[in-house]
Amino acid sequence: MKKAIALVLIALSVASCTQTEKGAGIGAVSGAIIGGAITGDVRGAAVGAAIGGVSGAVIGHVSEQPGQCYYRDRYGRRYIDDCP
Repeated sequence: MKKAIALVLIALSVASCTQTEKGAGIGAVSGAIIGGAITGDVRGAAVGAAIGGVSGAVIGHVSEQPGQCYYRDRYGRRYIDDCP
């Protein structure tokens, strides 16, 4: 079952069009594999896929904006601004 879920997620990431979608797909697949391996159950894989998907989408979205970089302030908040 875990292998089937991983293969479906990989297929979705390959079929994506934009960098945001590709980042979300790759993040979800990686998160599912890592979450499933650490916890040993499907719930851990699902949580890992959700966290990885969101993180990958944020990173992919930033890469679509030329001249823009992703930063964190001293309080841990994320923001996008012009690259130096």
